[in-house]
Amino acid sequence: MQDVMILTEFTPIASLLGGALIGLAAVGLMLLHGRVMGATGILSGVFFPISSSEWVWRVAVVAGMLCGPVIYLGLTGGFPAIDAPSSRWALILGGVIVGLGVTYGSGCTSGHGVCGNARLSPRSLAATLTFMLTTGITVYVIRHVISGEA
Repeated sequence: MQDVMILTEFTPIASLLGGALIGLAAVGLMLLHGRVMGATGILSGVFFPISSSEWVWRVAVVAGMLCGPVIYLGLTGGFPAIDAPSSRWALILGGVIVGLGVTYGSGCTSGHGVCGNARLSPRSLAATLTFMLTTGITVYVIRHVISGEA
C-alpha cells in the first residue's frame, strides 16, 4: 500500500467570511420568509413544492448556490480547483449515503447546525453532535486505521 498523506488546508479568513455570509443568508431567509435555511430541504422543495410562492424563493436560493462558481469563473478565468482524493464512484456513493442520512436525520448540517442550534433546538443539538462525532470517527479511521498513518 502506498503512503498517501491527506492534507487539509487551513483558510481562516475565507472560512470566516463564508460563515458570516451563510449566517446572514440564514437570518435573511428567516426574517423574510420565516423559513430555516437547510440546503436539502430547500432543494427538495424545488422538486416537490408546497406552493408556487414557496417554489420561487427556493429556486432563487438554488440558483444563487449555482451562480457562485460561475461568478468565480468570470472573476478568475477558471473554476475553483476541486481535489478530491476519491474516485467519482466513491463521491457518488458518499452523496447517496449523505442523502439517506439527511432523510433519516430530518435535515442536513446546514439546517441543524446553523439554524437549528441558533434556535436552541434540542433535536438540532443532538443531530449536530451526531454529525460531528461521526465525522471525527470517520476521519480517524480513514487516516489512522485504513491508511496506517501515525
